Amino acid sequence: MNQPAHIPIFNLFGETTAFPDVVHCEAVLDRAGLHGWVISPHRHTQMAQVFQISSGAARVTLDGAETRLEPGQYLYIPPQIVHGFEFTRGTEGTVLSIPSPVVARLGPKTPALSDWLGTHRHGALSEGADALLASIKGAYGSNGDFRAQRLVSLTHALLAVLADESTAAMPSPRDPNRQMQRLDALISEHLAEGWSARDYASTLHVTTGHLNRVVRGAAGMSLTAYLETAVMTEACRLIAFTRLPVAEVGYRLGYADPPYFSRRFRLRMGETPSAYRARVSGERTGE
Repeated sequence: MNQPAHIPIFNLFGETTAFPDVVHCEAVLDRAGLHGWVISPHRHTQMAQVFQISSGAARVTLDGAETRLEPGQYLYIPPQIVHGFEFTRGTEGTVLSIPSPVVARLGPKTPALSDWLGTHRHGALSEGADALLASIKGAYGSNGDFRAQRLVSLTHALLAVLADESTAAMPSPRDPNRQMQRLDALISEHLAEGWSARDYASTLHVTTGHLNRVVRGAAGMSLTAYLETAVMTEACRLIAFTRLPVAEVGYRLGYADPPYFSRRFRLRMGETPSAYRARVSGERTGE
């Protein structure tokens, strides 16, 4: 199976043109049906999506891991997650595509909300959430001076309901894990910039030692190891889903010395980048 030179970045599935609306709403059939019901792995850098299935099903890959989307369920995918679909022919449902600035305006901000919005989510769609999705579809097909405002408001309400219903307990601002949630958001934002532990601590207005203790208590590893794990997770995505040379993957993630990147990857993953690529490629193609 030929791999692209980079993970495809789409605005709306195969489209790379400017985003067509403040929020985009369409039927699964409208897009997946044109692609033989298969959407190859790709990611969006500036867009989140909500998928809802009313009939049929879909096999979904999220960063290489598989799950299944059944009738009555939804899937929320934040930016940067590599995802692909194999829909059952004739599947019916809705795809809601939300530009990152619209997602970012949902507030007031809390650590729990930021954590929810930054992680892919999968679950049953409640009657309330389903009603909001129906209202979004109605507003999308309407006209009027305040159509955009209606779409944004309803979309914010949908995201808030999904987050509220899928989160057992929202951490309070005094929850000790709030710094971990803020750290994770910074890592996602600055992953390819080679930030050091000191950079993250400074941005969070704490000492490196304090942040190291927070990470060790929450994740059972040092701050340095935690940051490297995040980098290596992205390295695995790039190696598995692109044809980028291993050295280029390392450069993109802040490693100026390719041999050192390969050594660190092998230490973390238990195999060389080339061996990892060959193994994952073989698993995906069934070889």
